[in-house]
Amino acid sequence: VKKKKKDKTTTLKKEPVVEKTKVKVLRDTEASLEADGNVDYGITGANSIYSAILSRNEAVKDAKRLKTFLELRDKYVTKHILFEDPLFPANDSSLFYSQKPEMKFEWKRPSEICEDPQFIVDGANRTDICQGTLGDCWLLAAIACLTLNEKLLYRVIPPEQSFTENYAGIFHFQFWRYGEWIDVVVDDRIPTCDNQLVFTKSFRKNEFWSALLEKAYAKLHGSYEALKGGNTLEAMEDFTGGVTEFFELSEAPADLFTIMRKALERGSLMGSSIDVSTRTDQGLVRGHAYSIIGLEEVQQKFHLNDSRIRLIRLRNPWGFVLWKGRWSAKSDEWSTISTADRENLKKQTVETSEFWMSFDEFKKTFTKLEMCNLTPDGLQDDVRMTWTVSVNEGRWVRGSSAGGCRNFPDTFWTNPQYRLQLYEEDDDPEDGQVVCTVVVALMQKGRRMQRHKGAKFLTVGFSIYKVMQGQNQHLQKDFFLYTASTAKCKSYINLREVSERFRLPPGEYAIIPTTFEPHEEGEFILRVFSEKQSTSEEEKEKEAEEETEEEKKFRAIYKQIAGEDMEICANELKTVMKNVLSKRKDEIKTEGFSLETCRSMIALMDTDGSGKLNLQEFKHLWKKIKAWQLIFKQYNQNKSCSISSFEMRNAVNDAGFHLNKQLYDIIAMRYADEHLNIDFDSYICCFVRLEGMFRAFNAFDKDGDGIIKLNVLEVSCFVYFSGLCCILCFTSLKLKSAFCRNQ
Repeated sequence: VKKKKKDKTTTLKKEPVVEKTKVKVLRDTEASLEADGNVDYGITGANSIYSAILSRNEAVKDAKRLKTFLELRDKYVTKHILFEDPLFPANDSSLFYSQKPEMKFEWKRPSEICEDPQFIVDGANRTDICQGTLGDCWLLAAIACLTLNEKLLYRVIPPEQSFTENYAGIFHFQFWRYGEWIDVVVDDRIPTCDNQLVFTKSFRKNEFWSALLEKAYAKLHGSYEALKGGNTLEAMEDFTGGVTEFFELSEAPADLFTIMRKALERGSLMGSSIDVSTRTDQGLVRGHAYSIIGLEEVQQKFHLNDSRIRLIRLRNPWGFVLWKGRWSAKSDEWSTISTADRENLKKQTVETSEFWMSFDEFKKTFTKLEMCNLTPDGLQDDVRMTWTVSVNEGRWVRGSSAGGCRNFPDTFWTNPQYRLQLYEEDDDPEDGQVVCTVVVALMQKGRRMQRHKGAKFLTVGFSIYKVMQGQNQHLQKDFFLYTASTAKCKSYINLREVSERFRLPPGEYAIIPTTFEPHEEGEFILRVFSEKQSTSEEEKEKEAEEETEEEKKFRAIYKQIAGEDMEICANELKTVMKNVLSKRKDEIKTEGFSLETCRSMIALMDTDGSGKLNLQEFKHLWKKIKAWQLIFKQYNQNKSCSISSFEMRNAVNDAGFHLNKQLYDIIAMRYADEHLNIDFDSYICCFVRLEGMFRAFNAFDKDGDGIIKLNVLEVSCFVYFSGLCCILCFTSLKLKSAFCRNQ
């Protein structure tokens, strides 16, 4: 055996890219039992506001729920009966989920607590918010900030409510939840002990808007206990739909005072807190949330020298002040400023829970600043922009798409990936550079509502990678091993939302939202704000024009086969599909679809229950098939008109169906042939059935908790509308376990 000569040419070996990922873990703002008996368990310019936040006079998006409130109120007014909310009953299940408190609760209506109850007295303001025995100072700090802007306040609290006119014991409040405004209805039974409100109250004994707002927010999250501990940002965002920012004050920018003052002028909401649950020497409470109410700069006189001093005004949700440091109510510093300045500052301090301190001392004492801006506009400059926003929903699924951060290269590539196309540069280039401004905001969904199951906020973040134009395939492991990220969030953090502003060169990018650790499951929405319209939207318009010609072709085929009733049955659909597909000039050659697949298609698209498809239903079906066909082509690498069952997982994810491992196994067993390949007909049949299953599940999941209960008749409906002949495979896995995380 002759030995082969060694190749003298040397090859350069690629070195994997190493990136460091910063991580921060924040504690909720939640104070401990205090010796004094207080317990804490725990806008301007219409063009500058993007469409997803709010139009001040616009009705709530979820009009059906609003209609339900009006219908319920009128119904109970007519019957002279007071409303009792069956979805948030006046019992222990609405109070707590872990440990029953020692005190005895009584649920009472305001008329049983005091004489002449009022919803709002002399306008809703921050004096109406005094914390009770629930550790939700973070929520109350946000409500106090909300009262500074009436337009924002009355967007959340519809004012046309009272205990006299059209009173039926029913009230409603509106919150922004994951991209839309929803309406939350509650009755007016409130937890009391010894005829006193246990939780939030107003300093006026007969005013109840703040207590009812807290109850509606508790219903939104499942119970009062679910509100124990949190970050002010979360509530601020639910009140506005704005864009959040978080500052570690030890790392704050030099112009922080200017940034904060500009934020207040633009209607931003701000709060602050101190880490660790003990008091400071000056009386402030660590682990407790404070509202930021105002900023001022005054002239201070020392002998012959004058200087400017910056002051900040804060509010304690407890309803009284513990601050004993400089600029406290009785400190000597007040005598060092002019009488006019002194009177102006004291005039602004409208209640005993508010206090002033120097801005320098604020930065030294407090540890974090939370800010919610009504628009993504930068606070470092005076430029105002009109923003467009895209909202993408997704989830991380263990064993499938929960790959963790870049520290885990073997699984990082499996995370969800979102394409961003930037080709129209900003109007104001920075230092002559052509850039596109974007704000990326990654928000976790439903974690607080799942607290009774032990859920906490995951530590999350995101990275952005530059990709080649037209590179639409799911990026694989090697890409990330040898490619550095173009941009990324400053650190991974256990907040509900992580957001960052970027100025990127024009081009195409992939955004990778991830948890810090792999195999952690959760749902999220990814919001991307851009100053200019993205190229991807323009391409969609072009595609729509091209579809018009294609529609003319299959419309003629459809009319020829459909007959006088202009509807087609499964057999006719099979013929139409075969004719249409035969006229397409692409890489996928198919004889059409089987009768079984066509029956599933009709079950999916038949909206009127006729067992047939009309032209509109067929067009809708055809658009779906075209989208799925493009995904199929990505994984049909060898042009064999089939894809590997292993690749099917990626294809299913790309189509927006995120399943658990059991369902991926079922797909492989049901649709793969002996060579572990899935042909085009089986592939489309699988997608049609998945679409039907998800649609049917969501129809039965009326309360949105991800769990459905079916009686025998409903199971029959479920089978019909989902179009699944293999329904027994799914029910054998139990609907709850298979779909509770993957609705």
